Amino acid sequence: MFGLAWRYRARCVQVLLLQFALLALGLSGLSLTGLGIDYLAWELGRSGTGKPAEFPHARFGPPLPQDWEPLHVLGLIAGCILGFALLRAALNYTYTVAINRLVQQRLVVDLRGEVYDKLQKLSFRFFDANTTGSIITRVTGDVQAVRMFLDQVLIQSVIMVVSLTLYTVYMAGLHPGLTVACLATTPVLAVMSAVFSRRIQPRYAESRERVETMVQYLSESIQGVQVTKAFGREQEDREAFAARNRAVFDQQRGIFWRVSLFTPAVGFLTRVNMMVLLGYGGWLVIRGELPLGAGLVVFAGLLDQFSGQINQVATLVNSVQQSLVGARRVFEILDAPVEVADAPGAPARPRLKGDVRFERVSFGYDRADPVLADIDLAVKPGQCVAILGATGAGKSTLMSLIPRFYDPTAGRVLIDGIDARDLRLDELRRAIGIVFQESFLFSNTVAANIAFGHPEATPAQIEKAARIAAAHDFIMRLPQGYETVLGESGNTLSGGQRQRLAIARAVLLEPAILLLDDPTAAIDSETEHEIFEALENAIAGRTTFIVAHRLSTLRRADFIVVMEAGRIVQRGTHAELMRVPGPYLRVADLQLVDREDASALLREKEGRP
Repeated sequence: MFGLAWRYRARCVQVLLLQFALLALGLSGLSLTGLGIDYLAWELGRSGTGKPAEFPHARFGPPLPQDWEPLHVLGLIAGCILGFALLRAALNYTYTVAINRLVQQRLVVDLRGEVYDKLQKLSFRFFDANTTGSIITRVTGDVQAVRMFLDQVLIQSVIMVVSLTLYTVYMAGLHPGLTVACLATTPVLAVMSAVFSRRIQPRYAESRERVETMVQYLSESIQGVQVTKAFGREQEDREAFAARNRAVFDQQRGIFWRVSLFTPAVGFLTRVNMMVLLGYGGWLVIRGELPLGAGLVVFAGLLDQFSGQINQVATLVNSVQQSLVGARRVFEILDAPVEVADAPGAPARPRLKGDVRFERVSFGYDRADPVLADIDLAVKPGQCVAILGATGAGKSTLMSLIPRFYDPTAGRVLIDGIDARDLRLDELRRAIGIVFQESFLFSNTVAANIAFGHPEATPAQIEKAARIAAAHDFIMRLPQGYETVLGESGNTLSGGQRQRLAIARAVLLEPAILLLDDPTAAIDSETEHEIFEALENAIAGRTTFIVAHRLSTLRRADFIVVMEAGRIVQRGTHAELMRVPGPYLRVADLQLVDREDASALLREKEGRP
């Protein structure tokens, strides 16, 4: 965090200089107040005895003219105090603006952007290990905790140290013994602060975790509201959220209770100092060893300012712990290793042709539990390969290694004979069109969603991609056609419509490689037929990997690979695999039986033999 603050050192120095100027003006005003009291005492002494004491003078402020009328002198002192007050008001305004620009407009915005930028560079493994609620909390609330460090800890600590030093030196200049007596409780305060800090930090860490849990539950509840209402679980959902909300409240109440005890304890110690001042300092004034105005009154003002800074210790310690807990969570993102990145000095390559080869590839999300093992697979440019397998067989994981969402733990993936890790990520991924199993659409227009990977696309190109994906007709039936704004995640469309927009988004890139992760799973048979009739032109000349389970889709592939438990157990064309006993034939037989049963039922309803 000190390194982060160093980036803004020029603005920090500006803020500190303003605060030091305010400190000097405060000391000047206090000194002039004491001077005014001593001048009155001097005048009273001169008029009463004719033998006045030494003419008073201020430590901070102009010398008083001795030949002026008393009212004129008092007017000069009052005018100086007023001038200093106006100047302090102006500097206070400037300080407030400067600190706001530093911590709100610069640090928070820059840091939040830096965290978001780092999130874009992290591999899917990071997102697998961290929940959406956790990441959102770090980008929002925890970034504010880092702001607190710069504003309420670093800058305020420097101001406190300088202020306490000046106050102590000034008081020691007035009377060293009185200074030692009044500040005797300071070591006790230091011990209290250290103990409080050590005990409160774990509670702030737990508080952050409870807030994160609550945000995660809220996020999931909003995303799953349809399921909640479908099963009539609204009451249970409210109770579950209330329990998490109450857990946050209980934890923070414990923190506030401890802070509320610590703050008055600090205040009590500072009041003890004032009691010592009135007793010991008053005795010194009576003995004539300390002047009333420039001595006792100014000392009282200095001690009050000193006590005010000491009272900030409770806030400072509290802020330190909050900022440390939040900063750790922010820097966990900033310091997270970028597992998938461009190789140093990776050169630009010509447009990829789409030759894909897996050479003894193994991979596991947890290195001790491999998902893929010894995968050898070669796909020539323009070939279409279908991947079949049960849930958890590794089909989607296999395809995710091609655009380097993950890197293999063993072996290598070659694109046009080049290890994918030696290609620039932007070039590699722009050469690949992807349709995920669950299509995500943004809260934007239909046209913007289709052109997401190619923002410069013309309306004609967007429409062409939509026609290929059999999406143009339903788009034109929307209220504003291609300019219709979709709801969150495209929830105003059917599953089939969302999938067709996702296919259009992939086709618009005119990629060398197409990855289709079961794209027709949410589409009826008639629409599936329309899409694949349209996709034949898009697939032609492009290397295509398609996860599929329907025979109608599998037949269209140049060859098929069957996966079980992360391994390829069969490969060949539909005709070849139908002649070999194995998992493919079992899947095909089940679908054929279902199709025959459906045909028989239809004939029975229609009264046909």
